[in-house]
Amino acid sequence: MTAPDANSHRRYDAVKRAVDASLAAAGLVATAPLQALIALLVVRDLGRPVLFRQCRPGLHARPFTLVKFRTMRDVDVATGLVSDADRLTSFGSLLRGLSLDELPTLWNVLVGDMSLVGPRPLLPQYLPRYSPEQRRRHEVRPGVTGLAQACGRNDLDWPTRLALDVEYVERRSLALDARILLRTVALVLRRQGISAAGHPTMPEFAGTAPQDAHP
Repeated sequence: MTAPDANSHRRYDAVKRAVDASLAAAGLVATAPLQALIALLVVRDLGRPVLFRQCRPGLHARPFTLVKFRTMRDVDVATGLVSDADRLTSFGSLLRGLSLDELPTLWNVLVGDMSLVGPRPLLPQYLPRYSPEQRRRHEVRPGVTGLAQACGRNDLDWPTRLALDVEYVERRSLALDARILLRTVALVLRRQGISAAGHPTMPEFAGTAPQDAHP
């Protein structure tokens, strides 16, 4: 399959931004009652703050603040709450399994930090660990979901996941976005790919090439 040319990508990117803003605004309004309920349940289960905020690299690796509902307790060495597996509550696990923790991320889409579809925003410390090809995932806005998520979510290993991110950058189109959204909904409803084996989500990305890993 031939990748779209640069002009096609520019037209698509402009249309996509308008679609993202419109759908994110509608989504925030439509889910406001549900988000209010989830916020109350987060306070009951985890306390405050309700939202999890973390710096993530976005378009061209520029940093932005990602917002999601909290799903984990705070780190507490004294009580042994250190690992993600220990800190993740059953309610938090339910939110993650149904992707309801992602609802506040629609705000990131509305203001232009993210798109509905694109490579998932990962941790800043991963940036030096990418190969030059893998760094291409930052040529587009990160997404609430992406091609890797539609192909298996966290069931995929890191090389496969990052290769799919780059494939999305090359093949991106409105038709592909629509297919990704539909496939993601199906996976979420079936609760598939929530976590990698033996991990609450995914293991840390350590890099795929020796020259790209931290010393």
